[in-house]
Amino acid sequence: MDKSCPIESTLALINGKWRILILKALTAGPLRYGALERQIPAISAKVLTQQLREMQADGLVLRTIYPEIPPRVEYELSSTGLKLFKVIFQLRKWGLEENPSESVVCSGCGDCQIAERYKRA
Repeated sequence: MDKSCPIESTLALINGKWRILILKALTAGPLRYGALERQIPAISAKVLTQQLREMQADGLVLRTIYPEIPPRVEYELSSTGLKLFKVIFQLRKWGLEENPSESVVCSGCGDCQIAERYKRA
């Protein structure tokens, strides 16, 4: 990867099958690991853990450990992750509005709509 190319750098952050879905799930706010597993049922526990660690290292996700017994861990979007999701949301918008050659229909899950509140953030 050419680190001087901003497009390649951005693509490296969302590379892979699962990162966009993890970002989308976290737009609802902080989630525990089990909630993320339920929202993305096709992802294996190993891959989810790996992706969360990598996304945390990339500065996209924050991991908070609460000093409770048993310990509670939550994941949430960092400000960088939130900014990146705004870009992904624009891709969604383009897919719905600007691609007349494809019959693109939103599933209507509503998860992406949550990003609307971040437009002011």
